[in-house]
Amino acid sequence: MSGQQSSADLAAEAARASAWNAPAAYTGERLAAEDARFAPDMARHLAAYHLMEPFIAGKSVLEAGCGEGYGAALMARHAARVVGVDYNAPALELARARHRAPNLEYRAVNLLELAKQSPGEFDVVTNFQVLEHLDDPTPFLTAAAACVKPGGVLILTTPNRLASVSENPYHVHEYTGPELKTLLERFFASVDMRGIVGTERVYAFERARGAQAQKILRLDPLGLRKLLPERFVKWAFSRLALLVRSRVAAQGRELVELTPGDFSIASAEPPQWIDLLAIAHRA
Repeated sequence: MSGQQSSADLAAEAARASAWNAPAAYTGERLAAEDARFAPDMARHLAAYHLMEPFIAGKSVLEAGCGEGYGAALMARHAARVVGVDYNAPALELARARHRAPNLEYRAVNLLELAKQSPGEFDVVTNFQVLEHLDDPTPFLTAAAACVKPGGVLILTTPNRLASVSENPYHVHEYTGPELKTLLERFFASVDMRGIVGTERVYAFERARGAQAQKILRLDPLGLRKLLPERFVKWAFSRLALLVRSRVAAQGRELVELTPGDFSIASAEPPQWIDLLAIAHRA
């Protein structure tokens, strides 16, 4: 997303965008970071990286699942060293081309292999919006714990199931706070559960997005979509996600003019946590 564009420019662009004009290589699984229709989602995603500054300052950081690398680059402004890893080679090519810094490195490696190669290498391991995609989180969390130095932490975000406003076929399992805490305590000595909350503008966007999603789901009152091939469901989801965001943007730019500054960390609900934030400590 271009730093030259204001939130108002992005909102106007999103409202004008054709609902069926999909970004290049867009599947619906990864955030379309360059598409104006996803500017509110991008603000939410970037917020996690901005909020990490107190936890990573001066530390050696591993981002597990760095994608196109913009988050690792943000953390490199404050951390002593950042290594972003991902198995997606095209995404890493973009990361290396777009984000360069002397303390920033990208590696095409599976986290399980990295844990074997470099156990206990990092002060902090971060993982944002990945856990919900995993059928079995055990291998991943075992590897993440192995990469952390004794006394270090894993910082993880994942959607709060209680705050979800629409279905996502790419999400195998969304967690509640107690579920996530119980899961992480199998791998770490202690877990500090918090949440990411938003301003009223954030919740207004979520309500509008949820209302548009429900309008579409009402077209299938019998739930026949659950009987369709997974490949088709995911294709349809990717297109309908564009439609929903185009419709929300068309309602008024105030709904989509969100920035990372609209998000903060809370230690208790209410307000409702949009994303769960777990800080898991290794003994």
